[in-house]
Amino acid sequence: MGLSSVTTVNEAIKFCIFDLKRGQHEGQELDKILFFFPTDLPFSEQLSVIGLSEGLITFTRIFSPEAACEVIEAEEHSHVFYEAEPDIWMVMIAEKSKESEAIWRIDALRGVLKEVHYLFMMFNGPIRALLDKEPAGGLIRSHLYTFIMDYLSDFLVGKKLQLPNFRDSLRERGTVQMLTIGREAAIEVQSLVRQIESSAGNTPCYSLILFQDLLVSTTLSPEDTINLFTYAVLRLSPRALPSAVSSWSYLRKGNVSSHAATGSISANSGAVLDQFYRSHNSSSAGDPGYNVARPLQPDKWTKGKDGFLVSGIWNTEAGSSTPTIPTILLQQTGERMYLCVFRHRNLTLILLIPVTSIPNGEQAISIVKQQILENASVKIDKVEEKLSKGWGGENAYHVSGYRYLLVDGDKNVSRASPPTKVTTLTKQAKTLQGVRIMATSELVWFKSLVFKLLGRLAEDELQSKDQFDDLLEPKQTHTQESLVALTKLREEVDLEKSRAKWDGPDQDKDLEISIRAKNNAWVIGRVTRGKELYMVLEKANETLLYASDAVENFSNRYCNGSFSLD
Repeated sequence: MGLSSVTTVNEAIKFCIFDLKRGQHEGQELDKILFFFPTDLPFSEQLSVIGLSEGLITFTRIFSPEAACEVIEAEEHSHVFYEAEPDIWMVMIAEKSKESEAIWRIDALRGVLKEVHYLFMMFNGPIRALLDKEPAGGLIRSHLYTFIMDYLSDFLVGKKLQLPNFRDSLRERGTVQMLTIGREAAIEVQSLVRQIESSAGNTPCYSLILFQDLLVSTTLSPEDTINLFTYAVLRLSPRALPSAVSSWSYLRKGNVSSHAATGSISANSGAVLDQFYRSHNSSSAGDPGYNVARPLQPDKWTKGKDGFLVSGIWNTEAGSSTPTIPTILLQQTGERMYLCVFRHRNLTLILLIPVTSIPNGEQAISIVKQQILENASVKIDKVEEKLSKGWGGENAYHVSGYRYLLVDGDKNVSRASPPTKVTTLTKQAKTLQGVRIMATSELVWFKSLVFKLLGRLAEDELQSKDQFDDLLEPKQTHTQESLVALTKLREEVDLEKSRAKWDGPDQDKDLEISIRAKNNAWVIGRVTRGKELYMVLEKANETLLYASDAVENFSNRYCNGSFSLD
């Protein structure tokens, strides 16, 4: 079993997938391990982590047979559990730290586990099905390692895995972000959808249209829309392609600084995987005999001359150098669908055609593409032009004075302040009692001067130079304080939602929480009838009444009064 790797990553985060049905006999314990990160951890430690997780699951099932533990908070670690499929568990163990980057929401970490599982199933099908196909486990391990490591490349900063933390508290994973369009544009989009889907003749098909990173139209089920939208934003949108220069996205995973280095991070991840296979070509995990596609491999989709996106990372037929047509699996129906993607400027059109309805896939798909170019090119250009004219740019959904997140849980839709506006909150002057904090070079000179002038008196007063450093250390920025407070607020909301779920599916209740942060900002959360609103008001007045009025004004103007208290 090739479960170890040459890569070295800090052990602040551990991520494993294991099957409770496997490895129940002495000497077969390793069989239950399907994936483990970091991969260079000794087997004994991997088994220790999984053994502890298995024990916690077994113990909590005594009190809750239908739903075992979701999170265990220990003194030094948070253990996050997710039962992806019956008896197949995904567990993330995050080390607690005094570093601000280690402040997270448990539901946000669980959202990562859910997302990677849904995406994996969209391309490979259920984990259990691959295990049944090859009980030895080599097939599923090969698929999981390549897929998850490519997925985690978006979170790697150097050799550190940086998962969603307090900086992401104004984002909601597992939702789509919609483009707001007028009636005339909506009619044009509907007409385009009919033309695109008719290009497949009498074959029933589905479509999804994006403008930039925002959803315009879909004919898929809500679950499949979320999965395909997530993949499109990650790898197919204008921002995701290698030639893209756009720097914004409502579904961005890390902070701005981490994404600035995505190219180098992804390249390093690819090298690690290649080295992993070379070093384990005699084992089941890295057996070159397994034909494993890597749909999440970064920067591998390119735009062809005809406007359709192509990729060489998909499976190739045996004995052929020609890539096969990309396919995905629909969650709702279980159908395998051909994936055809067309790009025109800021517009991305995705057409899904059932594999079973086309006997000669390669030739038939070529005909469909030609039909789209001949019949829908004019309409595509018209729709893109109309949407571009009505588009307000990356700050289109910015509301002056507010930093907000709006979530509609029933429709799985969210809208938030643009990331560029959230980061502008950090551009406040760092001061110490009204005095500007000096640059490093100035600080060294200033400290030297003080000690020369004050001599022993300064040393006795300050005890040590270390204490002097502490006095001049810039404290947590205003934004960090606001977003940390928001993270804690959302944790409280998550807890209340969990309690309501246990009370019954129809036990939704209205909820409002307001917190005054250390920087005097108001952090507010309101939940009502399946909708959630989170807000940071850093320039609010001293009173809660003023902040409450600001939320009321926002609700009436942008949410049709959904969060008004009247």
